[in-house]
Amino acid sequence: MTRVAPDQVRTVTCIGAGVIGGGWAAYFLARGYDVVAWDPAPDAEGRLRHVVDAAWPALTELGLADGASRDRLTYEPDLATALAGADFVQESAPEDLDLKIRLLADIDAVTPEGVVISSSTSGYGMSEMQGSCSHPERTVVGHPFNPPYLIPLVEVVGGEATDADVVAWTAAFYRVAGKSVIEMDREVPGFIANRLQEALWREALHMVANGEATVEQIDQSIVDGPGLRWALQGPMLTFHLAGGQGGMAHMLDHFGPSLLSPWTRLEAPELTTELRNEVVDGCARESGDRTIDDLVAERDRGVVAILRMQGDR
Repeated sequence: MTRVAPDQVRTVTCIGAGVIGGGWAAYFLARGYDVVAWDPAPDAEGRLRHVVDAAWPALTELGLADGASRDRLTYEPDLATALAGADFVQESAPEDLDLKIRLLADIDAVTPEGVVISSSTSGYGMSEMQGSCSHPERTVVGHPFNPPYLIPLVEVVGGEATDADVVAWTAAFYRVAGKSVIEMDREVPGFIANRLQEALWREALHMVANGEATVEQIDQSIVDGPGLRWALQGPMLTFHLAGGQGGMAHMLDHFGPSLLSPWTRLEAPELTTELRNEVVDGCARESGDRTIDDLVAERDRGVVAILRMQGDR
């Protein structure tokens, strides 16, 4: 067993160098780790360094750890070489179950004994993905949120074959690395935050499909409405306060019957060509002349400001 203590991790290998994998790489670099990245795509290194460079101003504004440097990023085209010196592995491959199963088995086969292998999957349970691994006991989900270099939350949960101490170790490592961790008690399809986010997303698509609201109106309703509260207190505490001095008890007793009102449509709408085009066109209208890079920078500045404000709580 070669697993180091969570606070002794020095080298993180990031498997997958897209938006999530690149975001993880940027985050770990900013926290002072050495990062080795692997991705089979021919243009992977360029895309990876673009993501890291785009993230660096926001990470610098938040404060870099001692020794943090983009020079500590290494791109390695050979999988076994990339994993040879890993203290921790963060896999962020595309959401394709067969691909995940094969890739995790390949990672497991060449990763030093005992080193934890964590998957960024946003939809699959580790029980679905670990079956072809020789050492499934060290595989775990560490589900981040985009962009992982700024959003603190990570949901950690093992699969049926994962050792309990691996889940605990992984949660401890992410906390050492500065993340806010939910150590889940059991596998839940879609995890916690995604389940809640998906409900909102489905309602939004239904309203666009039915001509009840535009893309711009939906985004404004959240940004200038409940989103302001959710940055400070979650939906449960928000409704607790809605009950006045009686709190959640009064809220449920008074408004409970409205739960039966036919407001929500939790079944996903059919993604017709018309709905697809309206959503795409609405985002184009809302974006205006701003490029994706412009929007990323704008988002990052705002998240940094919110994180700083939250730090004063």
